[in-house]
This record gives sequence, structure tokens and C-alpha cells, in this order.
Amino acid sequence: MKKSKIVVIGNGMVGYKFCEKAVNSAISEKLDIHVFGEEPRPAYDRVHLSAYFGEKTLEELTMAPLSWYNEHNINLHLGDPITVIDKEAKEITSLNGKKETYDYLVLATGSGAFVPPIEGVELNGIFVYRTIEDLDLMKEHAKKASRGVVIGGGLLGLEAAKALLDLGIKDAHVVEFAPRLMPRQIDGPGSKILEGKLKSLGITTHCSKNTARFSGGSSVTGLEFYDGQFLEADMVVISAGIKPRDELAKKIGLKTGTRGGIEVNEIMQTSSPDIFAIGECALYDSMIYGLVAPGYEMAEVALNSISKKITDDFVSKKIEFSGFDMSTKLKLIGVDVASFGNAFIEEPECQTIAYENKAKGIYKRINIDNHNKKLLGGILIGDAEQYNMLQQICVNEMPIPSDPENLILGARGGEEGGGGVMGLPDSALICSCEAVTKGDIVSQMTENGRTTLDEIKKSTKACTGCAGCTPLVKDLVNGVLKEQGVIVRNVICEHFDYTRQELLSMTKLRGLKTYDEVLESLGTGHGCETCQPAVSSILASLWNDNVLAKGRDVSQDSNDRFLANIQRGGTYSVVPRIPGGEITPEKLIVIGEVAKKYGLYTKITGGQRIDLFGAHVGDLPNIWEELINAGFESGHAYGKALRTVKSCVGTTWCRYGVQDAVSFAIEVENRYKGLRSPHKLKSAVSGCTRECAEAQSKDFGIIATETGWNLYLGGNGGSKPRHADLFATDLSSETIIKYIDRYLMFYIRTAEPLQRTATWIDKMEGGIEYLKSVVIDDVLGINEELENEMNSLVGKYKCEWKEVVETPELRKRFTHFVNAPEVKDPSIELVPMREQVKAKDWNEVAV
Repeated sequence: MKKSKIVVIGNGMVGYKFCEKAVNSAISEKLDIHVFGEEPRPAYDRVHLSAYFGEKTLEELTMAPLSWYNEHNINLHLGDPITVIDKEAKEITSLNGKKETYDYLVLATGSGAFVPPIEGVELNGIFVYRTIEDLDLMKEHAKKASRGVVIGGGLLGLEAAKALLDLGIKDAHVVEFAPRLMPRQIDGPGSKILEGKLKSLGITTHCSKNTARFSGGSSVTGLEFYDGQFLEADMVVISAGIKPRDELAKKIGLKTGTRGGIEVNEIMQTSSPDIFAIGECALYDSMIYGLVAPGYEMAEVALNSISKKITDDFVSKKIEFSGFDMSTKLKLIGVDVASFGNAFIEEPECQTIAYENKAKGIYKRINIDNHNKKLLGGILIGDAEQYNMLQQICVNEMPIPSDPENLILGARGGEEGGGGVMGLPDSALICSCEAVTKGDIVSQMTENGRTTLDEIKKSTKACTGCAGCTPLVKDLVNGVLKEQGVIVRNVICEHFDYTRQELLSMTKLRGLKTYDEVLESLGTGHGCETCQPAVSSILASLWNDNVLAKGRDVSQDSNDRFLANIQRGGTYSVVPRIPGGEITPEKLIVIGEVAKKYGLYTKITGGQRIDLFGAHVGDLPNIWEELINAGFESGHAYGKALRTVKSCVGTTWCRYGVQDAVSFAIEVENRYKGLRSPHKLKSAVSGCTRECAEAQSKDFGIIATETGWNLYLGGNGGSKPRHADLFATDLSSETIIKYIDRYLMFYIRTAEPLQRTATWIDKMEGGIEYLKSVVIDDVLGINEELENEMNSLVGKYKCEWKEVVETPELRKRFTHFVNAPEVKDPSIELVPMREQVKAKDWNEVAV
């Protein structure tokens, strides 16, 4: 059978996706595919390019290994770009002289970095941020650079700024021509919030700046702006946008846009009927689409167009490209940023509702039509958890609440609107990267029996691109199962067919004390990295026994196994408990003496403690012993346990205080210290409503009133901050302790593994009101039992550090070399920094 020969020029993400769709299509046996790539390696994930600096290897970023191309009979030519296209003879010629005829030609040449014509741009130390080669050059230069500047404050520019931080450059700057960052995605107030976030990370932003020239001899030394200001720099990364790679198309007379790009119609056909263009080189309806998702859709459309020519039939439902929703959600330098719909429409054309919390770095804006019927668009910064549903409500013109602010602030007694994911039409696009609709997922579940997230991923490829749709897909899977009457059980893993709640109950009932006992009695196989820490957490929550005792030690994660947090460079941190943040001068002196003796870096934390960094594993028991002798205990900074109970000075010193916050914080912290739970716990006590201890951002927070204490539950900071809910008011100290006992034990009993209290309450049917009925009204009749369980755990508390110090069998485990316990790890190197030391960054280590 004669096969149709397709030549693909370009082996980027979109070129690869075309090949993947082709080999998985009904016409795969009819195709002979040849791919020519300019780079010396197969396609890699350019979306997560910055992960190359430490998070992921090149192998992990690679879309598919060379063996994949061989298995599917794809002829891949790397490092051999096409230089000549003869469209009349339908033949291409590569740089290395390779000639190949074609039946159909697919141009997937992508885009290149736009480099503004600035004087001095050719100086050493100036880079673009586009390919692995670019990153390798940056990595090498960063070893001798101290201040880095990124030109361009868009998506790629902020990714490049993150790269500078990852390279160990502490003084990083972003220069943006527009008056705000990410001018295509966010507005002025959103930019201010983002600038604040960047500043906290050590990145300085300069908006409304136009670079006139780069200064320097052979290497760059700085940037001069048109307003006369000068910014020193010994490393510059240009990320000022992209330009379509359309030079081959122009050579052969294909129609291109006035500002670049190969013109295509709705079936991705260029002005030559057998030549197609896809991805960032393609210009559709006067627009270049700079995201990967529309490129993937173009690849599918082009394949359908070729299939129609070969077989007079289509291989999938996507037969035309009609533009693409450019809504975006991404995490930039650890900050959620999202925009959707018409984000910039202004009043009087619409109603705009905005929420701003500068303290937490959160900004939310939605635009509603003037009839209060439609969501037109919006911007989310700092907290984009609602993005998926908001985008669906916007695109599918679903009904909105009568109080539209509920969309971003949450329902407060009213309806939320939209009906959730199950209220979406079947045509709703759930995964834009792979063009997977709600109907596709529902069909896989109802017709093909695929009922788990992993099965849906494999069958539809949803969640395998940027993964931003994962929460929505999870909710949809659970919604469909619920409609079918299936009880969704989040079992621990393949070795335990039980939920965490079931496993905790059965472990308690049978009196099982070690991981091996639990596995033998309730599980199968040998266990895994998922169930071992989960079961270990359950055992610690039930019995409060030493986590390093024989039978419990090997199943702990690395931090619990060493009773310390492992830090970069292979050293450990030591965090002694300082209840309520109160410490005597004598104890402060001991911490200083220990730090000096063992060469440790010291820092005061946000939880009112002192961290000691840079400890060798063999020094840990000696450090602990000296601290214990001075009256300190383990601070459990390494465990899923109570961390701190922060306090203000209250009536002890403050003229505004109405209760003794310090004394109560110390009482609370000493009661719950060592308590193991599904996730870490944090608390605070404020002596008045001025709230200096930030109690409303804690798992349980206490605020003084004139007549007692108010209790707040379910708050947390971190990447997704949540304000705690007011639970009860004007409580006595005795009552508040009882409520916290019940709350924490109920959480330990019913939460999922690694689930914070905030998420636990949000996912609880009935939410905070149901929790009140359990803890205050005792609707389950278990409060006495919960209190007794807490009292038992409190009574069994022992300092884990002290047990190691006093137990030779445990103490001897803390060595780097088993056969030479006195020898320290020779690979650890600490370097001076501001009169202290720090771990040597990976890019500082001599190669």
C-alpha cells in the first residue's frame, strides 16, 4: 500500500503533538512521517522550561524519547533544519543536504525570541530565554554574576526572573515598557499586587521603562533608559515577546502577515493547498496564538484536513479552527495568576466587582453585564482556585448568583450559581490543552467504564498538559460517580483498600502499633511511598509513641526519620520549641552559644521561634542534648504536628490588651505539643481585636474579648490563604480548650492524608455549621470520647529529641558513615554570608 508522505518542519511541542495525534489516528498505517528539527534533541516541554534549573532534568522535560519515534516509524532528523522548499516539485532540502519529497508539508517552525534593536545588545552576558541551549549559557554565566535584569514583564519575562532566582542570583530586576506587569493579562491593581509578591521574593520591578542602550566593554555592565536613569547589571535576559518563524514561508511566496506569521484558513491550510502551518508560526484571522493549547488544536485540525484529502474522511471531530479562548491560569514564581474572558472591559459597559487584600497578596476582579445576568471576564491573583469554574461560567454563559460577588467571595447564605461542574453543558471545554470536553469525560465513564482520574487521564489525555484542569476533572469524575449512586472512596493506595478514616478506625480497633503490623493485617503487598507515611501518621495520631522506635522508623518520611528538616546542600535545621514565643535571656544565650559552637545559621521565624540551619546529621544529637539541658524541647518543625502557638504580649505589657495572651498561648502550646495529625497545625492567641498575632490565619486561632475568648477555626496561610471562620464567642479558657480538643480529634479521625483543616472544613458536607453541631451540640454523641482520646495523647507526650539523646540504640543512627560515625559528610560546604554561613548553591559548586 502506498503511503502518503508527510514532512513536518519543526520538532517543538506542537510539531510533536501533530505526530502523536497522527500515529494514534485511524490513518496511521497510511502515513510516512518525516520530521526535521533545528535543535539537537527531540521535542521538550517549553511551557515548564524554568524547571530545568533544578526541578526537572532534560530527560523529564522531553516529550518523548528517541525510542518513541522509532517505535512509530517516524523518521526524525535532529540538528538539521530545512533550508530550501521547492513547492512545485514538492521537495525539501536540509542544511546537511538531505532531500525529501512530500505529499503534504506541515510547517511547525514555532517562534523565536524578539530582540529589540538596542545599542549594545551583542555584548557578552546578554541572553534570550527560549531554548535549552540558551538556559545552558545562562547557567554558566550566572556563576560569576551578581545582579540580573530581565527585559520584559510578560509571562516569559517573569518565568525568566524565576530562572535568575533559581540560578542563585539574589539581586534580580524586571524591566517592563508598559505601565504594568503582564499587560495582556492583568490590570493596574493586579499588577501592584504582583509587584508586591515579587518584591517579597527579592525581585525589583521597573515599569514604564524604555531601554536606550546597554553599557559595557566586552561584557554588559548595565542598562541606560531613555529617561536618563541607569541600572547596573552583569547579566541580562531579553524576554520581550516572540516573532513567528516564517522565513521559509516567505522564501517560497506563501502569504504572510504584515507583522509576520504564515496566513492560514480555518483548516490550517496556507496559500499553497498541500502546505499547512500550525502553532506560533501560524497566523489565523490576523492573530498569532502564543499558547500551547491552541497549537495542539491546530495540529488536530491540520491532521483532519490531511485525512480528508487521503481518505475523504476525518479522524476526529475537530475539523475547523475558529479561534481560541485565551484565558490563562498559571503559577508564576509560586504566585497564582489567571485571567479569563473580557478581563479589561470597563464601566459603564459593565459592572466591575473587585476584592483586594494587600496583606495576603490577593486580588480578584470580575466583570458582570449591566443586567446582572452574565459573567464577562475577570482577573485572579494570589488565589486562583475559582478559575476553572469562573472560566466555564463565562464561556458557556451560565447563570450567575443574584449576588455576583459570591463568585469570588464564596456563598454567604445565598446560592453560588452555575450549578457546579455537573451544571456545565456537555460541550464545555474542560481541558483546553487536549481539547477534552465534559461530554468526552462523561462518555468515557458511562460508556467505557473508566471511573478513576488515572483512567480518564490515559483515555482522554486530560490533565497531562499544564494540569490546570485537574481539580475540575476530579470534581467531574466524583460528580458522575455520585449521580450513578457510587460512593466515592478515596482509598490510601493500591496496598490498602481503605480510606484514611477506615484505616484509622480498624488500626485502633485491632491495637496495631507498627507499619508492618498494619500492612500484614489490613493491606497487601510490600507497601509504597504513599501508604508508608500515611500509616505512620495514623499510628502517631493514635498512640503518640516514638516514631523512631523499631517497627515504626523505616516507614517515616525523611524529615521524621531524622527529627529535623533536610535543607539544601544536605544539612539539617534544628528548631527548638519556644511556647508562645516567650523566651528568657539565659535561653537566648544558649541558642547563640550552640549556633556558634556548631557553625549554624540562625534566623527568627514568622512563628516566633529561632531556626538553626546547617547542622550535620552526626551533630544533631549533640545539639539537641545541649538544648535539652537548657530546658528546650523539640519544636516538631519536621512533622505533621502542632508547630507553634503565636502570641502578642496581651495584658502582660500592651496597653490595648484585654486578656493575658502570652500565658494562654503557652498553655495551649504545651497542651498540644507533639500532637500528630493529617497535616501541620498552627495556632495563635491575640490579646485584643487589634489581632497582632494573626490568629484568623491559623488552623485554630483565639482572640481575646472583654469577657473571654473568641475561637476561629480553619484558617491557613501559604500558597492558598484562607481566612478562619468565627466558631464561637466569649468562651472561658476551660471551654475553649474543650472545643479545641474535640475539633482536633474529629479532624484527626476524619480528614484525608495531607489535608489541611481549611480544606477539610470546605469539603465537609454542611461546612462550619455542621462542625459546630458536632463540637458544640454533640449531635454524634462522641464528644466525651474525643476529649478522652485527647487527654490520653497529651498524657503520653515525650520529647522525641530527648528520647534519642538518652537512648544509645537510637542515637547511633545519626551518622553519615556507619563505619566512621565521627566523620562528617565531606561534600557539604558552607560559605560566608552577612556574618553568618549558608549552604553553597549548586551553581557555585566547582564542576
